[in-house]
Amino acid sequence: MHKVNRISKPVIPLKAYEDFGAFKLFLVDIGLLGAVVDIDVKTLLDGNILFEEFKGALTEQFVMQQLITFKEKFTYYWSAENATAEIDFLIQFSGKIIPVEVKAEENLKVFHQKYNPALTIRTSMSDFRREEWLVNLPLYALSELATIIIEQLRERTFPK
Repeated sequence: MHKVNRISKPVIPLKAYEDFGAFKLFLVDIGLLGAVVDIDVKTLLDGNILFEEFKGALTEQFVMQQLITFKEKFTYYWSAENATAEIDFLIQFSGKIIPVEVKAEENLKVFHQKYNPALTIRTSMSDFRREEWLVNLPLYALSELATIIIEQLRERTFPK
């Protein structure tokens, strides 16, 4: 299992703002998650309505599996004190805090407006695209997250 602690304040160093009383647990593998919750093949193939409710958890599990491959990078999550907004993952990368949201844009916009991170990432089934404040990275390209972050930060530091 992987334990992802909540961050009370998204500032460097993230580790200093860990809230050990609030955390999410992720299994080491998405297949194990499917087995633990007893998702059968028919549910996955048919797109059963029950699967519609749970696919967010499966997608977050997949993203976490990609994030743990980054050497020496700790992963956290953030939620507002009143719990009206949450960012699925925060990573500290090259002295910057990078929010990574799975699918939703609304929570990212709240976070971006409040904390103005150097780079904001959303991962989803949508194609790759850059917006003024957001980079959408397709789920299939998550293994390239570190490269994308480095390129995007370099472009923002030294515009073409």
